[in-house]
Amino acid sequence: MQSVEFENLILIKDVPFPEGERFRQIIVTGPPGSGKTSLVTQLGGWPEEGYLDLAQKNWWRSRVLTFRPREIHFGIPFTGHEESLAVFEQAWLESPSAIDYERIQIPPDGSKLLEGNWRNKYVFDFQLPDPEVIFSKRQERRNRKGAHPVDQEVTLEQVQLQVRVYTDLAYYFHCQGLRVFFRKTFQGTPRCFIDPPGCAD
Repeated sequence: MQSVEFENLILIKDVPFPEGERFRQIIVTGPPGSGKTSLVTQLGGWPEEGYLDLAQKNWWRSRVLTFRPREIHFGIPFTGHEESLAVFEQAWLESPSAIDYERIQIPPDGSKLLEGNWRNKYVFDFQLPDPEVIFSKRQERRNRKGAHPVDQEVTLEQVQLQVRVYTDLAYYFHCQGLRVFFRKTFQGTPRCFIDPPGCAD
């Protein structure tokens, strides 16, 4: 799972992006507290959080993705869990398990007749700061009035697991031919995986 920083960058609303990416393609995702909302706000994107179940057929056609850039939480299929879960849901926090990749639906690549190339429609901007950084920010949020419910009982171990899940998901998306990059710091230089397509088969 090797990665490098992109060399050729453009600025969109003062935020660096890989050259060639377009404003209306951007989907911002990552674990709780990773800076998704702040980034979408900086970009002037759609203000509401969205949710997508990756095990649902044709999730890439969802109306949730009509307006972009947008912050998205993924419902992820996990082994031992019948329904897809977000990483902040109590059912997964109480019984964390690995991603069940066989249940994830992957958008078509346009290779079949009358089938569009949905893998090029979006670019997934994963926010993946170090767990210690996220945990510190979530502790700060917890102490504020009107704190996020997901921060009330958060532990560093939970954050580490959540970051691992989203890192693994980003890598899997990459290996399946989706357009993916990630950041290790807020508004930091985007990085890309350098493993070839099909690397997670």
